[in-house]
Amino acid sequence: MACDLWLVPLVDVLCHSPDNPFAEEIAAYDKALGEAGLPPVPVFGYMPGLAGEVAPVAAFDYDALHFLRRAHLLNLCGLAVTPVDELGGDYEQLMEMFETAAQQSHLVWHYDHAGAYVPVDFAHPLANEELLEGGGPLGSSQGLLRELVAVAPALGIDPHDPPAPPAAPQRPTGLQERATPGPSGDSPFARERHAWLGLHAAATRSLGQGSMIVFS
Repeated sequence: MACDLWLVPLVDVLCHSPDNPFAEEIAAYDKALGEAGLPPVPVFGYMPGLAGEVAPVAAFDYDALHFLRRAHLLNLCGLAVTPVDELGGDYEQLMEMFETAAQQSHLVWHYDHAGAYVPVDFAHPLANEELLEGGGPLGSSQGLLRELVAVAPALGIDPHDPPAPPAAPQRPTGLQERATPGPSGDSPFARERHAWLGLHAAATRSLGQGSMIVFS
């Protein structure tokens, strides 16, 4: 099972359009941000050639995402980050034992197939009843990037000079499909690295372009 990451440019021609397909989501995000004393989702002036278009930036399989979340949670809690062949009871046990840490992590506490990261800096994911009934906790692109940088060395990645990310999918990936291209290399953390590279590309472009990251 695979998921795609899309970049949605937060430009005025889209956000202020009456046909904006993300209007309800952005309104919910603005409400959650306001309740936390934070500024609303930023909207930028459109600049041809710079703002980009709504398009997929990365794709990876769900197991790769959960392997990465496991590695981050182990690293966050000061435990050894070891490779595994499949997710089992130890992952569920980790999530239960370190539930508070998990719910304070932009990388870990996020719905798999919905939700968003916005380019607003806040310490922990935001959640209210409306968000949890819809797309799930709202993440920060800056917060996601910080966590990716923190876990990178445990996966053998130099966060200041990472490998090139996999190519973005040419079309939306079906839920029951495998992500292509898949993990490459002989690292025991190949799956974690694959998800890391996709999320890192999305987070850096989110901040550079002024876009929000959307799971689909």
